[in-house]
Amino acid sequence: MRSKRLAAAAVGVLVALAGVVPATAQAQQLRDVVLVGNAQAGTVSFLDGHTFQVIGTLNAIPDLEQRLATMNPIERIGYETVNAIQGYKKFVDDLALSPDGTTLYVSRGNLADVVAYDVASKRQLWRTKVEGFKADHAAISADGSKFIVSALSVEKAHVFDTRTGAITATFPTGTYPHANDYSPDGKTLYNSSIGTTSLIKAFNWAKGKRQLTAVDPSNWTVKRTYQFDYGIRPAIFMPDNKTMYAQLSYLNGLVEYDLQAGRIVRTVQLPYSQKAAAMDPNDYPQNSAHHGMAYSGDRICAAGTIDDYTVILDRPGLAAKGYVHYPTDSLPYWTTTSVDGKHCLVSLSNRNAISVIDYATAKEVASIPVGHFPQRERLGVLSAAAIASFG
Repeated sequence: MRSKRLAAAAVGVLVALAGVVPATAQAQQLRDVVLVGNAQAGTVSFLDGHTFQVIGTLNAIPDLEQRLATMNPIERIGYETVNAIQGYKKFVDDLALSPDGTTLYVSRGNLADVVAYDVASKRQLWRTKVEGFKADHAAISADGSKFIVSALSVEKAHVFDTRTGAITATFPTGTYPHANDYSPDGKTLYNSSIGTTSLIKAFNWAKGKRQLTAVDPSNWTVKRTYQFDYGIRPAIFMPDNKTMYAQLSYLNGLVEYDLQAGRIVRTVQLPYSQKAAAMDPNDYPQNSAHHGMAYSGDRICAAGTIDDYTVILDRPGLAAKGYVHYPTDSLPYWTTTSVDGKHCLVSLSNRNAISVIDYATAKEVASIPVGHFPQRERLGVLSAAAIASFG
C-alpha cells in the first residue's frame, strides 16, 4: 500500500514538473460564455455565461479588404446584390465555439465563407468558401467535429470538418435554406427554408419551397421533408421529438407543429403594436414579423420583432405570462436561453444591446451593450488562455 502511495505521489510530482494539467482540471478552467454575433460590425462579443458582462471582443473580418480585393466580377456582383437585398452588410451571420473553448467558427454572411479563429491568438486557422453568394445559419455537432452551414442561394447546406475546414458533405434543402437545428436527442438535424424573401407577399406562391428538411446526421441523407405555405423562421424542437414551435414569415405569432403527423395543430396570434399594425407586410424585415425563439422547461421566449417586445409564453397552453416592451424600432431579432435556464437573452439589433429577461417573472433584469447590430447568440465555453487573451 505504501509503495502505491509513493508511486502516486511520484506521478503527481512529475505531472507538476512537466506543467501538464489533468483533463478534469482543464475542464474546470473552461468558462461558460454567450457568443453574440455583431452582424454589421463584423465582430463577436463574448459575454460571461452567468453575469452576462462583456469579457472581450474579436474582429471576425480582419481580412475584409483582402477578401473584397480578390473577388472575381461574379463574386463581387453577388456580394453587392446580397447587401442590397439584405438592406445592410451582414458580415457575421452565425457562430460557434469548439467544445474545448479554443476555436471560434463563423459563418460570414455576405462574404459567402466560413472561417475558424484561434481565440487566444486571434489567428485565422482556415477559410472555406460556400457555394453561391451567402453563408447563412449554422449549427455545431455535440462533439464539435462538424459545423453545418446553409448556402442560401443554392438550396444546399454544407457540412464542414472543423479541424480542416473541408466540406465533407452536402445535402439538399428548400429555397433559401436558413436555420440548422439539431433535435434534442441529436439524431436529426432540421434545416428550415424561408423562400425567396425579395419577392413581395402577393407573390408568395413564387417564393419556392418553404420546407423543413429532416436529415440523418450519421450520413447526411434526407429522412423526410415537410412543406409549408410560408417561410420557416426560428423554430424550437421539443424533447419529445414530436413537437416543433415555429415562427413563420408574415405571422405575428407562432405555430405548434406535429412532426409525426406533418401538420400545424395550433396557431397563436400575438398582439400588434401600434407601429406594427400600420406596417405594410412587404416592409417586414426579410418577411419576418417575429424572429427569435427559445425555451426553458415549460416557458417559451419569443421575440416580437416588428412589435418591439418579447413575450414569455407558458407551455402547453401557450398563454402569455408577460411582455417586455422596448422603445420603438429596437428590433428584437433573436433569442437564446442562458446556460442555467433562468434567463432569455434577446438581441436588440437597432439598440446594439442584449436584453436579459427572467423566465420566472417575465421581467427584464439587465441590458448589456454589445457591438453594432447584434443578432445571433450562441452558448459555449472559453478556455483559460482564450479568456486571458482579452486582458
